[in-house]
Order: sequence, then C-alpha cells, then structure tokens
Amino acid sequence: MARPQKLRRDFFAHSVHAVAPELIGATFLFKGVGGIIVEVEAYHHTEPAAHSYNGRTERTAVMFGPPGYAYVYRSYGIHWCVNFVCEAEGSASAVLIRAIEPTEGIAAMRRRRGVKDVRQLCSGPGKLCEALGITGAHNGLMLDRPPFELWSRADKPEILSGPRIGITKAAELPWRYGLANSDFLSRRFPISRSRAAGSGLSK
Repeated sequence: MARPQKLRRDFFAHSVHAVAPELIGATFLFKGVGGIIVEVEAYHHTEPAAHSYNGRTERTAVMFGPPGYAYVYRSYGIHWCVNFVCEAEGSASAVLIRAIEPTEGIAAMRRRRGVKDVRQLCSGPGKLCEALGITGAHNGLMLDRPPFELWSRADKPEILSGPRIGITKAAELPWRYGLANSDFLSRRFPISRSRAAGSGLSK
C-alpha cells in the first residue's frame, strides 16, 4: 500500500481524462472538513458541455489559467459546485467533484446541511459544497494551499465510468467516474453501461 502524498498543483498539469479517475479514492479537505472522493466528471474545452467551450468569460476565466486551481460556480443560481482546473494553461479543462464519502468534520457537515444520514451529506456537487462550506468566494484559489488540502489515495480502487449526469450536450460521453460499490455516489452507475476506468497517473 502506497503512503498518501499531498497533491501539488503539478498533479493537475495532465490530461483531464487522466486526472479525473486518479482522483477517485483521494482525500479532499476544505478547512479540515471533507473525505474521500468517490465520484467526479471530466469536462474538456473541445466539447459543448464544458463551460469553456464558447471561449473565455468572466465566470470561466480561472479555467483558462494554470492547472491546480479551484473553479467554483453557481449551478442554476442555487448550488455552488467545485471543479479542479487541469491541463496546461489555456486548455480550459476541469474535473467536477460530484461526491465524497465524509470522514472529517461530519458534525459540521450535518449542521450546514440539516441532514443526519451521512450518505446524504455529500452525494452531489451542490450538497458537497454546502457541507464543506465552499462558495464563490473560493473561486480561483490554489488547491495545494489552505483552505484546500488534497491527498493521494493509498491504493488503486476499482473505478467505474459512464455518461455524465444532468447535461443535455455531449451526454453520451463516458466521462463520469466513480468508486465501485460506494454508498456515497450521487447516482449509481447502470451496470449495463458502466465499465472499468484506468488512469495514466497511478504511482
């Protein structure tokens, strides 16, 4: 079993398709609150579901910057969502963090969410940000400095991939990755449509 290492910004300077599955099993903390990443989605600037597809805007500016920064946006004017910017500066690609298994600061998460069931605390990108206290004020912050903290996974888990959720464009792309058999996913992977996912960053 490998010893977990702090993830630095250079970890994200790779293809979003390599980084996304490698994040499954990693530990994500915000001000000491968080847990194990169990579900993510990759967004590449060449496909229409990516916010950066139509070019740089005030909202998406951080996506066009260097890798290893947080891109936080409000979804449907209601929920905050946190993404990790990947690839070379200007590539404008990112990984959406969809769900984590809470391990640290569960009492604080329950207060913020008003939910007792630990499986419901962070089982979705909006729920996750509410539980951890992430808002638009944290957009553009470095991922390897406080209040963020990221640790590599101890070993390589079984990872599934399938179509992304809640989008209408490029919905067929299998760029959603999740931890097999996890009870903390935002939505289970259909068995008939899921497949094992690999990564080029495994240590």
